[in-house]
Amino acid sequence: MDVNRDKPDRWKPDIALSVDMYNCWFLEFAPEAYRNTRIHTAKEVEATLKTTENLTNIKTANLKANPSVIRTLRMSTCPPLAVDRLIGLAGVSKNLVLAMEKGKLPSRMLDHDLEKQLEEISQVIEKMADTDIFVWLSGKMKPSEKEIYRAATIVADRLCGSVANPVIRNAQEKRQLAAISRWLDQRDYRQFAPGEGTKFDTMDPGTYAFRLNVPVQPEGALRTINIPVDAVIMPKTAKTGDFPLLVEAKSAGDFTNVNKRQKEEATKATQLRHTYGDRIHYILFLCGYFNTGYLGYEAAERIDWVWEHRIDDLTEFGL
Repeated sequence: MDVNRDKPDRWKPDIALSVDMYNCWFLEFAPEAYRNTRIHTAKEVEATLKTTENLTNIKTANLKANPSVIRTLRMSTCPPLAVDRLIGLAGVSKNLVLAMEKGKLPSRMLDHDLEKQLEEISQVIEKMADTDIFVWLSGKMKPSEKEIYRAATIVADRLCGSVANPVIRNAQEKRQLAAISRWLDQRDYRQFAPGEGTKFDTMDPGTYAFRLNVPVQPEGALRTINIPVDAVIMPKTAKTGDFPLLVEAKSAGDFTNVNKRQKEEATKATQLRHTYGDRIHYILFLCGYFNTGYLGYEAAERIDWVWEHRIDDLTEFGL
């Protein structure tokens, strides 16, 4: 039975209500998240400037000794560099940059390769360093305390944005799953604890689990792969052989990026149907900026959804 995907007449009112709900949450949560992130990033930038002698020493040996400085260095260029852009420009291993982002170096990389790739990163940063911010780099003069403070503030703001956005996304997902949990708990469902070892197709009626792997076999593939599903819920009325309801929590803070993500859900749904047939149900739990184009695409892919502002629609999926 279709619940929302076959009712386009109420899509626009639901979009408006969902945007309002997301914005109310954002206004309450985001300022604190940004403040906390800003304090942390300011200290990180300050430490990086000290370690790199105000960006005058970003040679290989320094990067090797202090890999975590890469995060601040990426925000010190003109334009600031995303991780993938730095990898492409420097022609280096993705594993290297991702490890440095975590303050480490790859354990299995040969010293010769490590030295060479760190040198490539160093050259890119030196070439692209934002001399409008780090004014002393172009003139080779010693910076004043005021100039250092100004540069650190700008870079900290850049870094804050790149760090705080994932913080907000993670917090929104956590809040969505908490809303599902409260709704189920009120109806006497039991949650599997992390590490309890449950499998999605052997769950007892009236149970649920978060972030469970579901094995699928994509068309043409020789082996199965696991796809993570945010919430897996076995209805109380389930009979032997029934599959649980699979729920993907989705939030969006603007309309720009949702169309880039719509194919992710369609791919998952296709893989699930190819493996288990039409008896398995995969739906979305939406909050935020999802436009009619996104909804139309998902509806065409036979994917239904529940809006967080009308969470009781879950009952229509047999819960």
